Amino acid sequence: MSSSPDKKGLILVFTGPGKGKTTAALGILFRALGRGMKCGVVQFLKGKWETGERKFAKTIADLDFHVMGLGFTWESDDLDSDKKAARSAWEKSCDMIFSENYKILILDEITYAFHYGWLTPEEVSDVLFRKPTDLHIIITGRNCPTLLTDMADLVTLIESPKHPYKNGIPAQLGIDY
Repeated sequence: MSSSPDKKGLILVFTGPGKGKTTAALGILFRALGRGMKCGVVQFLKGKWETGERKFAKTIADLDFHVMGLGFTWESDDLDSDKKAARSAWEKSCDMIFSENYKILILDEITYAFHYGWLTPEEVSDVLFRKPTDLHIIITGRNCPTLLTDMADLVTLIESPKHPYKNGIPAQLGIDY
């Protein structure tokens, strides 16, 4: 399946130690939904609390939003369950990638699955090489492996030289969740 340059599905990576990776990806998603594009999100880590984006996603017809994680791994007391959840999230992602139903798919915080050895960058890159030519895929999370940043069309490094948490200010409703 060939595509013209204006129809190329891009691979975008938002990585780095700063706050705003998911927020940046959701900004693109919001733009695409405004253009009538069918979109999907698979969240690999978030899951314990209902975030604002999760609540809002339920109201959007052209958005399939799957929260598949069990919460932050540093709060987990059962990493085997977290591994199974990550594997299920990847299976769901592959189904969505090859369904040809989507124009944009966000793999939110998938990079943590690499860090813990639940997925390999090689298995993900293999799928990304075979994705539909017009599907845009956005990868978020800290420490994205070089294999994936090398194949990406856009890599954005998110940094936080200043963060309210460092001054004792807790996460804020509508800003952080």
